[in-house]
Amino acid sequence: MAHWTDRLPQAARDYIDGRRIDEVECIVSDLAGVARGKAMPASKFARQDSFFLPNSIFLQTITGDWADNPMGAFTEPDMSLIPDYSTATAAPWTADITLQVIHDVQTPSGTPIPIAPRNVLKRVVALYEAEGWRPIVAPEMEFFLVARNPDPNIPIQPPLGRSGRRAAAKQAYSLSAVDEYGKVIDDIYDFAEAQGFEIDGILQEGGAGQVEINLAHGDPIELADQIFYFKRLIREAALRHDCFATFMAKPIEGEPGSAMHIHQSVVDIASGGNIFSAPDGTETPAFLHFIAGMQKHLPAVVALLAPYVNSYRRYIPDFAAPINLEWGRDNRTTGLRVPISDPAGRRLENRLAGMDCNPYLGLAASLACGYLGLKEAQMPQPECTGDAYMNDTDLPYTLGDALDLMAESDPVRDVLGLEFCTVYEAVKRNEYKEFLQVISPWEREHLLLNV
Repeated sequence: MAHWTDRLPQAARDYIDGRRIDEVECIVSDLAGVARGKAMPASKFARQDSFFLPNSIFLQTITGDWADNPMGAFTEPDMSLIPDYSTATAAPWTADITLQVIHDVQTPSGTPIPIAPRNVLKRVVALYEAEGWRPIVAPEMEFFLVARNPDPNIPIQPPLGRSGRRAAAKQAYSLSAVDEYGKVIDDIYDFAEAQGFEIDGILQEGGAGQVEINLAHGDPIELADQIFYFKRLIREAALRHDCFATFMAKPIEGEPGSAMHIHQSVVDIASGGNIFSAPDGTETPAFLHFIAGMQKHLPAVVALLAPYVNSYRRYIPDFAAPINLEWGRDNRTTGLRVPISDPAGRRLENRLAGMDCNPYLGLAASLACGYLGLKEAQMPQPECTGDAYMNDTDLPYTLGDALDLMAESDPVRDVLGLEFCTVYEAVKRNEYKEFLQVISPWEREHLLLNV
């Protein structure tokens, strides 16, 4: 009988070649994108086909509290975790030889758990496949390297670079700025190589200590798995060099926020061609329908693209974040940008998602809007050819408003799944309630003695 290690991807087999595996981490993503699960000796992992966790992991808020289960009693039944060996990858920062394996989440009878984020994305991809389409995505990940911050009452500062100075802002695309924390970048490259991930490019963004990593285009589920892994990889690389990596949408006052730009195209499964381009290379009606769906339905999924109260601090004018639903060709002021490309690479870039979103849910939400557009076959608003930053926003300003729009959208709830949307809303309203009980320094400074 074949050994379980024979089912591993080549990069994982190369990592363990000639060495004994000490530990296997069995992980799933919760609603926030936090890795949950259990670690066990490799010898025990080899003897089991599945593992168990309570379904309450999908009711846990980012603060560690639990929301009431809107779908029934809080009995915490077990879910089965089935290893997806295609996701097995190294954990090269550990002292021993450790592999990570993402698991699919099912009921004991084998039915996918509808509130598991990876299953939500699989549901959306399956809707495309039922129409003979295959969605393709290419994510861009922005994040900040910041000085260690053990006290949450102290504002975040940029990290110290090799020059001894703190990283400076307004240095977009500067190679010298990236070199300031080159050792962190070197470890990111080394970890990614050990895990079998392909980095398309690394560059300095406009914020102090802000970095962007681009990933090559591919299957949405595989790319979401990679982003899920990359967040941990990057954090571990930063900790090796006495700094933090943060994926908060807006960690530093006065600096731009961090986005997860999503490039999207759709391929016809039968022909292999991009449905956004006609044989003569021109744009197809399907391309415009996709854009129209994004414009129409994005407000109802902002709660997934901007999942925390901090996320909405990124949606302010003059900080390089589009706060509109306009579309335009090679126009970075629009929320929906059509990059320069050849016909085969024609795609739409969604610039609204924050890097704080769960990658499975961010990709699912964006693709859901495009899918609805393809099915509804409507036309978008006229192209914006000017500065879209000057236009009024059609987006919600707060998490509460975003959740209201999500709750009111039957098409979005049908595509993402009613049970998932109901549970997600319950968890996020619990978080929002917790936030509203916190009194901020701004309120103490300006209201304590003045009102």
